[in-house]
Amino acid sequence: MATTDTSEKGLESLIVRHLTGQPPVAPPPTHTVQSSIGHYATGGYVQGSPGDYNRDVAVDVVQLLAFLQATQPKKVEALGIDQDGIKRTQILHRLQGEVAKRGVVDVLRKGVSHGPMHLDLYKVLPTPTDPNSVESFSKNFFSVTRQLHYSNDDTQRSLDMAIFINGLPLITFELKNSLTKQTVQDAIVQYQTTRDPRELLFQLGRCMVHLAVDDAEVRFCTHLTGKSSWFLPFNQGWNGGAGNPPNPHGLKTDYLWKRVLAKESLANIIENFAQIVEEEDERGKKKRKQIFPRFHQLRSVRALLRTTREEGVGHKYLIQHSAGSGKSNTIAWLAHQLVELKTATDVSQAQFDSVIVITDRKALDTAIARTIKSYDHVAAIFGHSDSAEELRGFLQQGKKIIVTTVQKFPFVLDELGGMGGKKFALLIDEAHSSQGGKTTAKMHMALSAAAGDDEDDEESVEDAVNRLIESRKMLTNASYFAFTATPKNKTLELFGERYEEGGKAHFRSPADLTYTTKQAIEEGFILDVIKNYTPVDSFYRVAKTVEDDPDFDKVKALKKIRHYVESHEKAIRKKAEIMVDHFMAQVVGKRKIGGQARAMIVCQGIARAVDYYREVSAYLKEIKSPYQAIVAFSGEHDVAGVKKTEADLNGFPSKDIPAKLRQDPYRFLIVANKFVTGFDEPLLHTMYVDKTLAGVQAVQTLSRLNRAHPQKHDTFVMDFADNAEAVRAAFQDYYRATVQIGETDPNKLHDLKADLDGHQVYAWQQVEDLVALFVKGADRDKLDPILDACVEIYKDNLNEDEQIDFKGKAKTFVRSYGFLGAILTYGHPSWERLSIFLNFLIPKLPAPKEEDLAKGVLEAIDMDSYRPEVNAALAMAMDETDGALEPAPTGGGGGLPEPEIDKLSNIIRAFNDLFGNIDWKDADKIRKVIAEDIPARVAQDTAYQNAQQNSDKQNAKMEHDKALNRVVLDLLSDHTELFKQFSDNPNFKRWLTDSVFDATYLAKPPRPGGASTGNASPA
Repeated sequence: MATTDTSEKGLESLIVRHLTGQPPVAPPPTHTVQSSIGHYATGGYVQGSPGDYNRDVAVDVVQLLAFLQATQPKKVEALGIDQDGIKRTQILHRLQGEVAKRGVVDVLRKGVSHGPMHLDLYKVLPTPTDPNSVESFSKNFFSVTRQLHYSNDDTQRSLDMAIFINGLPLITFELKNSLTKQTVQDAIVQYQTTRDPRELLFQLGRCMVHLAVDDAEVRFCTHLTGKSSWFLPFNQGWNGGAGNPPNPHGLKTDYLWKRVLAKESLANIIENFAQIVEEEDERGKKKRKQIFPRFHQLRSVRALLRTTREEGVGHKYLIQHSAGSGKSNTIAWLAHQLVELKTATDVSQAQFDSVIVITDRKALDTAIARTIKSYDHVAAIFGHSDSAEELRGFLQQGKKIIVTTVQKFPFVLDELGGMGGKKFALLIDEAHSSQGGKTTAKMHMALSAAAGDDEDDEESVEDAVNRLIESRKMLTNASYFAFTATPKNKTLELFGERYEEGGKAHFRSPADLTYTTKQAIEEGFILDVIKNYTPVDSFYRVAKTVEDDPDFDKVKALKKIRHYVESHEKAIRKKAEIMVDHFMAQVVGKRKIGGQARAMIVCQGIARAVDYYREVSAYLKEIKSPYQAIVAFSGEHDVAGVKKTEADLNGFPSKDIPAKLRQDPYRFLIVANKFVTGFDEPLLHTMYVDKTLAGVQAVQTLSRLNRAHPQKHDTFVMDFADNAEAVRAAFQDYYRATVQIGETDPNKLHDLKADLDGHQVYAWQQVEDLVALFVKGADRDKLDPILDACVEIYKDNLNEDEQIDFKGKAKTFVRSYGFLGAILTYGHPSWERLSIFLNFLIPKLPAPKEEDLAKGVLEAIDMDSYRPEVNAALAMAMDETDGALEPAPTGGGGGLPEPEIDKLSNIIRAFNDLFGNIDWKDADKIRKVIAEDIPARVAQDTAYQNAQQNSDKQNAKMEHDKALNRVVLDLLSDHTELFKQFSDNPNFKRWLTDSVFDATYLAKPPRPGGASTGNASPA
């Protein structure tokens, strides 16, 4: 009896049987969950013969002639290619030359001209408006050929399989089978080492893609270059990461031949995704690049198109795609297909009149524009605005696709009107930064009908207020497609898919529209930037320089002293030396990224960035380094009493900074806020952080390092300012899918309004009067008397705490209403009126006159010493859970805290306790005891080990503390000084306890005297 064929040939047979439908393949059970990649019929391919393949021109001649005879028989006869001979040879070589020049995809789309005639080489997918298009498409010859002998040399090497369309090779395959102990990696090695890229079939553009396939994974390459051929994953993703899910009805990879390679699906890829683009490097040299969609891109675009057609205009979609997801291509593919999308009810009617792509990154603005324009049928209806005037013109002309930056968009919003009869698709890149409340409201008003209707009619105040309410709402004549890697809570609630779980509303991007950071890292598209994260502890001592002992506000004084020592010239110099020395030894010395690695220094403000630029530049000269630094900041800054721009300090224009950084001698980019978001430079390897980062800002800043490069295998972060656990927690929110749990309660606006009314800063009639004047376009001098009267009441009738409470709640009301107004299904005229009124009042309210009870403290101290200590590198691991965010807060108000007055000597003592150092007599020996011996001995404690294995973290911590006390007591005779600090210095005891626990909890117990994973000591 025949047994199961588990060889590569068995996998070949499985794929070929499905594609050709011979013998018929049973349909999957009806309950099978199918991906949105598509639902297509089985079969439709013919099986080609290896003998029909002409290796000289890389064409299956039999399939080509069959297509031409079926579709253009008169041209075949006129050109004389129905018979073998010189004329057929000429057309084959003409075809070969066109594929070499333009690529197979372009040749299929546009055909070739030969002599007096033009030959079509492909029939497009059916369109509902053309009754003949179904028959026309059916005349395409999709064929699959096994064991294709491609080489003209004596070896007669063959490929496992190839797919052709109308005789033109489109896809090659190397197949492997884990049951024979070979995997997709073996297929990749086979391509890299035995498939000569000089062979005609393997030259750029000759095929659309080359696939390495086994029973668990699919990988693809668009340009074979020998050993450097880069194969990218084409997997569905599993459990928020890489790979493919278990398939109860077949192989994990059968989505490839059952769905992706189905005739209609493959035709869709040819017509709308695959292409060759030209890219320019910084020297202006053009390079051709074959583009093929990754699985998540194909899935997301198709899901959005299908859902948009079904649901119609007026819906919102959140697409959470990680950095490294290829977002510019995804946006471009979606934009040009939305233009051609027809409504579900009338197949001749376009779903959208215009597609507007809004991005906050000029580089992406250009990338999207370039990708879209490469589609010839779109280029004529496309507008890429470099100015507000151009953007205005494109909208008025009715251009189908308009790409612009969010910075340009507000300039023309006020001038747009009467567009409610049109339908728009708004594709918003990095939605959290492109959707500011006021800009969004103005955009909605500009694209809605109400903005320009009935201009001759007298509009009542009530009508005007209602119109403003409507302008805040998401437009019914627009669909929103919001792309972001790091969705904030407002973005999730505004654009995300809402569902209920556990009695609470949840918001997230749908699974088909999610590509996680975890998957991008595991697939190698980006690097894990916190895998090599090194915190640096800073230790300072300050000394009193005055004879007396004055009183100061303790909290504010400590903040001022911390800022003073952090920005002190000694501290900046020492940290600059650490950064440069590390970069030279560990980055340049180890030839990171093939010796091309760059570093970014992130600073707390422009002044600190300029200081670092000065000190880093000076130290590089001092050590005779060949490298230089670049500083980046906006506007002018005072440098030694003279106003300077970044261009003045760098010696070249600001626009050249990205290109200069890629060229020697520049290796350091020193920044405050510029370039910390949206800057994609694969050569950035190392980041030195001397700036407090929190939440999404930490993720966005450190992620500047994550862009992949063929020679980039790791990254490095040295952080002088942040808590490692807080950084890890920030990344956890965006490691997998991000979910908001709960929704914003609009009743909070009622509560805020009641509190604001209760302060009696304004009378409601004043609110009504000001709004009436504003909506009628009254002159400014009519508004100010109302506002000034309220300001006087605020100053005279409210004490300091009440002023802070009122102003804080006023700001919260305006911010919350700006957000809630976009998502509420109902309008509230009193909220709209109060929002307009407070928008004018808040800037006029003076800040409370708060006496600075820490004034003069910096004149009374000096920095006595500063020493940074670089800790052990941390490989921070993420939890396997989705990130959970809370709704946007709607609280506000508050009051001034009571100052805590203390003597200067006590404040200095407190500062030195927090940030000072212990002068150990034998620092090196103590450091070894703390970093190695103590953690090792604690980890060996039996009671502590049992608690880790059988109890929770809290009980384990209790057993750890007991074990540590026993270990330190044992050290009494040999290390009296350490025992005394542990017993008498609570700061030191707390630090040592936490450090040893962090190093030993759930870690493999090290041998006594062996290296520990603990942090370095404060010695």
